[in-house]
Amino acid sequence: MGSKLIFVTGGVLSGLGKGVVTASVGLLLKASGLSVTAIKIDPYVNVDAGTMNPYMHGEVFVTEDGGETDLDLGHYERFLNVNLSKKNNITTGKVYSRVIAKERRGDYLGQTVQIIPHVTDEIKSEILEVVREQGSDVAIVEIGGTVGDIEGLPFLEAARQMRLELGPSNTMFIHVVLVPKLTTTGELKTKPAQHSIQELRRIGIQPDALIARSPEPLDNEARRKLSLFGNVPQHAIFSDPDVPSVYEVPLILEKQGILGVISKKLGLRLGTPDLALWEAFVRRLKESVTPVRVGMIGKYTKLRDSYLSIIEAVKHAAAHLRVKAVFKWFEATDIEEGRIEAESIPESVDCGIILPGFGKRGLEGKIEAVKAMREAGVPTLGICFGLQVMAIEFSRNVLGLAGANSTEVDPATPHPVVNLLEVQRGVRVLGGTMRLGARPIRLIKGTLARRIYGKEIVYERHRHRYKINERYLDKFESSGFIVSGVSDDCKAEIMELKGSKFFIGTQAHPEFKSRPLSPSPMFIGLIEAALDRR
Repeated sequence: MGSKLIFVTGGVLSGLGKGVVTASVGLLLKASGLSVTAIKIDPYVNVDAGTMNPYMHGEVFVTEDGGETDLDLGHYERFLNVNLSKKNNITTGKVYSRVIAKERRGDYLGQTVQIIPHVTDEIKSEILEVVREQGSDVAIVEIGGTVGDIEGLPFLEAARQMRLELGPSNTMFIHVVLVPKLTTTGELKTKPAQHSIQELRRIGIQPDALIARSPEPLDNEARRKLSLFGNVPQHAIFSDPDVPSVYEVPLILEKQGILGVISKKLGLRLGTPDLALWEAFVRRLKESVTPVRVGMIGKYTKLRDSYLSIIEAVKHAAAHLRVKAVFKWFEATDIEEGRIEAESIPESVDCGIILPGFGKRGLEGKIEAVKAMREAGVPTLGICFGLQVMAIEFSRNVLGLAGANSTEVDPATPHPVVNLLEVQRGVRVLGGTMRLGARPIRLIKGTLARRIYGKEIVYERHRHRYKINERYLDKFESSGFIVSGVSDDCKAEIMELKGSKFFIGTQAHPEFKSRPLSPSPMFIGLIEAALDRR
């Protein structure tokens, strides 16, 4: 086998940042001259993330080929500057679906189908399938969850078997652990990490390197204890302290010599990593001080990971323009129920984003916010359902269509300005059946959208069932809310208010293709409009 495998596991608790570690290691290896891919394993029984509420698991990240995946794939794509496939997200649901399908076909005829070897063989097969198809020098496999979770045991067992089958020179285990600091004594405590390593070893996996997440850099005593009780050399223990930006993590790990440990373990010949552009981006992030207040109006604001890619896309654009994004959050249900006055929003922001998140809850609050922003001339970007909200608000308050709505929210609305896509009629299965993935959008000459992108055809990713009802397009356009981007199967992809500096909605999700070194044009346009308004 030509490719090398690096498994990233996590211990003590979830949410340590394994995805950022995986992406950071991948960036360093790619900057050293290797081709790299990253795979996320999610032990939940859902086939994909598409049917989960964002409060359960953060945003649903959409791949170019239409996969509804874990948000960590967003980290991988942003750091590695690649488009990954839906196959790069492996779930328990996918694995068991394939095993059961094989059993029904008779592939296992005569056998008792068991977790070992049948499920573990399927896990290994799916990992190696991605490696073969993408042909990378190194594949980094992040195993989600926490060591000790019952859901993750088959995946850890599969990884253990792969070390045995592929050999120690082709596989490496990096374990990410928490080293908390006691506020009473000021000590960094390694005991939780020790127990996590012991649990991993009990399963049959000895980590080759440790990455310690902590509030501050590891001291020598903490490093010594982790080495002694974890059976890991001190030079293979890396400190990953809290930092203002996740984009600093690769630089922190590189300074500690992680590439040397990886190259020795896997027998890799690595060049000196070329990190000049990345370092320049991080400097712009840290040194930009001119604030731009970005209003974030949505229904999942209590969990900011619900909008992770949008947050990062704003940061990319802000750093590109050498300003600092300051986020102002407005919960749509608070506007709806009178706890926030919509009219107060424009004076507290320089621009605003009507965030995605379909369904009835929070809709009226978003509509009030859009009205206030439009009338005040605040640069506003509507994303996916945000475009639909713009259309509903414009219909009611400019076109005078009382009761205008989406048929998703009100099937009996007298003015269905947003309705179901034709291809969605008759769809009964909800998982994986939306209009998904990258689609071509033709931008109309002379529009703001065309100026923003600077080209006629662009490809952006989608995730929706409903669209702007084409029966109302003439009414919209005659009153100035014009179509500026179209596609064959969804007529109005982008709409904008003619003559405004920036009042534009897109059915697509431009945030998914934004990168630190190549920000999304749509977000650059938004921040530029905010600066012009001053």
